[in-house]
Amino acid sequence: MLSMFTQLRSFRAKSRNPGVAQEAPSRLRSKRTAGGVTGALVGLLAMLTFAAPASADRIKDLGGFQGIRSNQLTGYGIVVGLPGTGDDNLEYTVQSLKAVVSRFGLQLPPNANPGMKNAAVVMITAELPPFAKPGQRLDITVASMGKAKSLRGGSLIMTPLLGADNQIYAMAQGNLAVGGLGAEGADGSKIVVNVPSTGRIPEGATVERAVATGFDSAPTLTFNLARADFTTAQNVAGAINSKLGFGSAQAIDAVSVSVRAPFGADVRATLMSTIENLDVVSAEPSAKVIVNARTGTVVINSAVRVGPAAITHGKMTVRIDEKPQVSQPAPFSGGQTVVTPNSAVAVEEERRPMFLLNPGPKLADIVKAVNAIGASPADLVAILEALKEAGALKAELIIL
Repeated sequence: MLSMFTQLRSFRAKSRNPGVAQEAPSRLRSKRTAGGVTGALVGLLAMLTFAAPASADRIKDLGGFQGIRSNQLTGYGIVVGLPGTGDDNLEYTVQSLKAVVSRFGLQLPPNANPGMKNAAVVMITAELPPFAKPGQRLDITVASMGKAKSLRGGSLIMTPLLGADNQIYAMAQGNLAVGGLGAEGADGSKIVVNVPSTGRIPEGATVERAVATGFDSAPTLTFNLARADFTTAQNVAGAINSKLGFGSAQAIDAVSVSVRAPFGADVRATLMSTIENLDVVSAEPSAKVIVNARTGTVVINSAVRVGPAAITHGKMTVRIDEKPQVSQPAPFSGGQTVVTPNSAVAVEEERRPMFLLNPGPKLADIVKAVNAIGASPADLVAILEALKEAGALKAELIIL
């Protein structure tokens, strides 16, 4: 890693040296006349050799550095100014109102029970992004806790937002924007569109305290993959070592890659930017078949393989038709009319030929074979489960 910074300094020094800058063009002109075609071929081969593979991903798309994360904030407050759609005399709403007015030196009588149709107690949630500084604004979500029918038209009274350590990190206040609505008639009929008891306040909170990430003082930088994979972790460490020098990074486990870095926020920020933009080839994911039994959705990734198996699939339909008959014994006017049951039972079985799956077919072969028998999504689930039980499906079968 230090050698990379040394090379950068030497490159900058050469670019500032006028002698070197004047000598290079004369040499290039003499060589172009003798071997212009050869130089073009060599340049083309160099471009093909060092080109990034088409399947390469940026390291920043595979995970993130440890400590660089967002934090959840919550708060308990009261919304006022509602047009009669509030909590309507809930005890904790009354207590909340008394606590609010007590901030301004007003003491309500202990037995006072003011009407609360114009107020509602709410929970406020927000997400504090990494490196958020005091004075920055956050979007907040406000949701009713009581019997409020709608928060439309309400205003949130100033409320502190707390983190997991019970410390105040932001203050929230503002007018709510509610996307839903509700209406109720005198006969009890009502209509509700979306959720009127939840609203948002864009930039409704102000950050009061920053969260220390510790990335500039930690002994090492740790990069965590979003999906655990030993091969991908080794590839990430190899890409970093190729750029910064051997021994700069090592894979700790299937998720974490430790990177040696000098202390200092400026140096580490530059280093992290360099690492995030490196290209690395991700490992092929493990074979999985995802089945949503409720919707019939089936997703098969390209790593799925199937062993040799013979499959037949058909449907049996049992049909019962009731055709009762009226019996009138002779003589016509002297006999008793009765209804005699007459049932017709038939079994229809759809004939489907058996087909063979050769060893190790790919995804396209599996889809083609299933489509050939005209299986529905529900039938496909049954076929996949049977292949898994028979040991022919070389994949993890996940049913949602």
